[in-house]
Amino acid sequence: MATIKDIAKDTGFSITTVSRALNGYSDVNEETRSIIRASAKKLQYSPNMLAQSLVTKKSKTIGLLVTDLKRESVKDNFVFEVLCGVSEYVATIDYEMILISTTTSRQRNKTFSQVVGERNLDGVVIQGLKKDDPYLTEAVASNLPTVLIDIPIENSTTGFVTSDQEDSVKTAIKYLSRLGHRKIAFMNGHKHAYVSEIRFKAYQEALSEIGIDYDEKLLCYGDFEEEKAYQTALNFLLATQGVSAIFCASDIMALGVLQAARELQISVPAELSIIGFDNILLTRYVSPSLSTVAQNPFELGKAAAQLVLEIINETSSDHHLILQNELIVRESSGPNL
Repeated sequence: MATIKDIAKDTGFSITTVSRALNGYSDVNEETRSIIRASAKKLQYSPNMLAQSLVTKKSKTIGLLVTDLKRESVKDNFVFEVLCGVSEYVATIDYEMILISTTTSRQRNKTFSQVVGERNLDGVVIQGLKKDDPYLTEAVASNLPTVLIDIPIENSTTGFVTSDQEDSVKTAIKYLSRLGHRKIAFMNGHKHAYVSEIRFKAYQEALSEIGIDYDEKLLCYGDFEEEKAYQTALNFLLATQGVSAIFCASDIMALGVLQAARELQISVPAELSIIGFDNILLTRYVSPSLSTVAQNPFELGKAAAQLVLEIINETSSDHHLILQNELIVRESSGPNL
């Protein structure tokens, strides 16, 4: 196995220069760095990560912390797309990624500092924490570079990436209004998610902007779960008269609503229009295909990884990024007849 000494002998540079070039120090010019990297590749040099971390004080490892992963989530490819985005980016900069799965109850058994400290992480990307989860409070208060997905909190070591939630919701509601819908219900996720709070506020504002009074009887919750959304929609549609459209805060819930409508023999979209949020893979294959607000979780993950590296390396003081969404109109939405 080749060593730094072998590269130094092959290139004629000192061991110190070779070491600093391979570890990314800025005092090595690019021509020298290129020669040294070419030699390392030729000699099939593989760095000793432990030794390297002792020199640079960095492990070149970031974590992706996700919460509440369960078998029922298999239909929702959102987290997988985020993971792929993070993984693809870190691979281009010679970093490693560690996946950390947690739940609210497990967070009470081991602190955030313990979890990241045991893995010697340089930084962490966090997806799916609830507003009252202990790890969220601990992460924001810590000095570890942290990027939150869909949680708009920012400080010197914490940033966030999200999509344009408010405009996306307003676009969907106003689209339904243009189709002639006036009694537009909203199925939210649960009250512990920041996105639920933001999407609900946008729903209310959209109604106000198009001259429709908000009616709390048209609000229901599906907990971001298909089965819960199905049961909720059954009861809601049986008890609520005149609803011609339902906007759901996730596609998974919209699938539950679609199932409930089918069971109640409510024609979609002739009698009920349904719009979801996320554009998961299944939305284009169900019948009728689901209209939805398309997010790009792959790009969210990629942007989060890039931002956490910028915080680690202190190359940017702007610690947030907002991506644009798109309303995808398919078969589940139509004019109010």
